[in-house]
Amino acid sequence: MFIIAPDLAAASRACDVWAQDCPTGEKCMPHGANGGSSWELTRCSPLADMPNAVGEPCSVVGSDNSGLDDCALGSMCRNLDPDTNMGECVAFCHGSEAQPLCEDPCTHCNIFAEGTLILCLPECDPVAQNCSEGQGCYPSYGNFACAPDASGTEGAIGDPCEFLNVCDAGNFCADAEIVPACEGSGCCAPFCDPAGPDPCPGLLFATTCVPWYAPGQDPGLCSNQSAIGACVLLP
Repeated sequence: MFIIAPDLAAASRACDVWAQDCPTGEKCMPHGANGGSSWELTRCSPLADMPNAVGEPCSVVGSDNSGLDDCALGSMCRNLDPDTNMGECVAFCHGSEAQPLCEDPCTHCNIFAEGTLILCLPECDPVAQNCSEGQGCYPSYGNFACAPDASGTEGAIGDPCEFLNVCDAGNFCADAEIVPACEGSGCCAPFCDPAGPDPCPGLLFATTCVPWYAPGQDPGLCSNQSAIGACVLLP
């Protein structure tokens, strides 16, 4: 643990989360403006005296987007318990936004907040939906990653949608032309297992379970995933 005075945090300079170009003893961290909930800014934040490694428990000072935590260089504290401000250290991507990389081959680089928040997140199974409570497994940069289920009272099969994680877990935001009677630019459609009996006609009228990846395009995910498909209208 460490304590940092608010005036020192405010004085820290902007930096590049990809390059980690802060002075020795500091790390480049995404953070939000005062009172905000986004991650639109970066700053050099002090490293803890004994920083925690990726995968280890961690804590933050202040809000979850304060940019102040006790994780090692190149990582940040995520998945916080709101009652304790404790979470787990998650690695940043490295390389560049054009060619993002992750050290762990079973994680995938997810870029949020216009490139400010760059996280190597574990791949998940969109058919089995093996994410933590309150999260769903959604498409992300060619693979799948856990993200908060932001559907609220909406997000059921066939509901209009605009963003990937505004559909209930087990569904994704599909283009309107592949969802029957869709009344928005996109609508929620279910994932399915193309290797088993087709559940789609009973879930979403007139749809068929088709493989998510074209032949030869499956990225070969590390986890023991189900075959991945989606319930869609065929051309």
